[in-house]
Amino acid sequence: MAGVITALTIQKRNKERVNIFIDNQFAVAVTALAAMTLKKGQYLSDADIDRLKDADEFDKAYNKAIRFLGFRPRSEVEVERYLHGKDYPPEVVASTIERLRGEQYLDDEEFARFWLENRERFRPRGRQALRYELNQKGLDREIIEAALADLDEAESAWAALKNKFYRWRNLDEKAFKQKVMGFLSRRGFNYETASQAANRAWTSLDAPE
Repeated sequence: MAGVITALTIQKRNKERVNIFIDNQFAVAVTALAAMTLKKGQYLSDADIDRLKDADEFDKAYNKAIRFLGFRPRSEVEVERYLHGKDYPPEVVASTIERLRGEQYLDDEEFARFWLENRERFRPRGRQALRYELNQKGLDREIIEAALADLDEAESAWAALKNKFYRWRNLDEKAFKQKVMGFLSRRGFNYETASQAANRAWTSLDAPE
């Protein structure tokens, strides 16, 4: 659809986008920034129009990714999955990920630290559960293991348990410890850690509040 630009009009519903008309027919929409390089009377070849369309596709993918990242930090794989789910071509997704990484919007090592800190603060889990979660987020094994290296699993288990075990204080010791260990097992803590926490909790029942 090569021809001369006859109009550049700002979209009514999105002031950041501009419709380009060639020979009085709609040709393509671009960002306001891209439109600044164009003017009425300018000739656009088919190749020029294709380049504008491609650039606009990259801009759309990038802006969607930025909005997606606005809710919380994400891993690279999470953003890739999101963009693929929006039917962007692989080359657009790859380029967008590269740009986001270069602008430091994506950093899997930082994401791993964020995820663990968030879990420790709001919902402590064992190493096994955390490893599984980070793996599901698409992080490399080396990044996962480095992030988990300093995890104090015993303290994490106690943090998960300390505000909950009093609900079972009327049970006998065996039933009490079974409840505690079942709870911690579901949070991904191993047997040894859960057992130690159960003993600590049972002893705490006799301590002054």
